[in-house]
Amino acid sequence: MTLARTQFKRQPAKEPKPKPGPRQRKCKCCGASFVPQGLASWCSLPCAHKLAMELLAKKKAKEQRQERAATKAKLVELEPLEYWIKRAEKAFNAYIRKRDEGQGCISCGRKDADVWNAGHFVSVGANRTLRFNEDNVHLQCARPCNKDKGGNIHEYRKGLLAKIGPERLAVLDGWHPPEKMTRLLAQAIEAEYKRKFKELG
Repeated sequence: MTLARTQFKRQPAKEPKPKPGPRQRKCKCCGASFVPQGLASWCSLPCAHKLAMELLAKKKAKEQRQERAATKAKLVELEPLEYWIKRAEKAFNAYIRKRDEGQGCISCGRKDADVWNAGHFVSVGANRTLRFNEDNVHLQCARPCNKDKGGNIHEYRKGLLAKIGPERLAVLDGWHPPEKMTRLLAQAIEAEYKRKFKELG
């Protein structure tokens, strides 16, 4: 009997865990800890007012940015056709220079020019339809070939024959129906050659 009582001795009762206090939150304005009422993120009315004013200022700034962007977009849409053609030319010429990088001048073959152009074999003045034809435009030194020698066309033809072959050169020499340029077409050309430029890395 004594052994049994020793084995089943009553354990002392555990003390109850203290109840946790009210959950606190950090004020988004001043950083002080406080007991929130509902979903409030501020500890006092001054902090609530300050947060509301900051939110209002951010909303106003966002609306102003959106308004400026909309105004800019409207102004861009009012630009004349020539503006869009220039943008398309810029993207196209950048692609040609990147495509032919390291190949040297199509006319004289030099590879150490200070400035490189995207030189047209058939000039834009002679045939606008070939303005954005990739076979018609190649890397060319700005000086002397493109600027001083008017494109150095005789040597350009030799370089072009070696590069694209007689069949494609004959296409450039042939007749091309006039193509009406529009704003949408110019925008599409710009977008296409910006994409192709990126693809070249």
